[in-house]
Amino acid sequence: MNKSDIEIIIKYLNGDKNSFTEIVNRYLKVIYNFIYRFVGNEKIAEDITQETFLKAWKNLKKFDATKSFKTWVFSIAKNTAIDYLRKKKDIPISMFDNDNGENIIEDTLTDEELKADEVYIMAENKKQVENVLTKLTPIQKEVVILKYVSELSLSEVSEIMNIPRETVKSHHRRALIKMKKLLEEKHAPKLSK
Repeated sequence: MNKSDIEIIIKYLNGDKNSFTEIVNRYLKVIYNFIYRFVGNEKIAEDITQETFLKAWKNLKKFDATKSFKTWVFSIAKNTAIDYLRKKKDIPISMFDNDNGENIIEDTLTDEELKADEVYIMAENKKQVENVLTKLTPIQKEVVILKYVSELSLSEVSEIMNIPRETVKSHHRRALIKMKKLLEEKHAPKLSK
């Protein structure tokens, strides 16, 4: 029987030092994948992943056992990746984005009952999806990566990003609209002059 995250953490806090390795092994791959998609570089993703688990280890005594360890460690990963990108100044900021990550131009787009499957089906391969992700705002990219790469619910994404679920849903919808538009442009027949 698999132990819960909380059981493993309690075991670690009670002196079983090998238990932390068990929790790292449980989340290493998904955290690395999330960070890699976020920063787009294998070496940097490895470094940030290592730093994420180091921070988790150092702060494990502060972890609130009534909360989800999964969302807690994803929050650490997200914040560590954002800190790295801020230091490198690689985060593009649209002049239409406000402090909440809302974009008045994109907010006026119509919602066409978009389904994520439709967007991903349009992409011919993983590289094409990654290319489209680079064209999203940082907050849209984060929502898409957490939702589809890390396979988290919108509620979990909301908790990790520390923003209301409805705001996450809005960013999710706008990201899918933008991705669909970008993929449609790529597939549109080119007219010769």
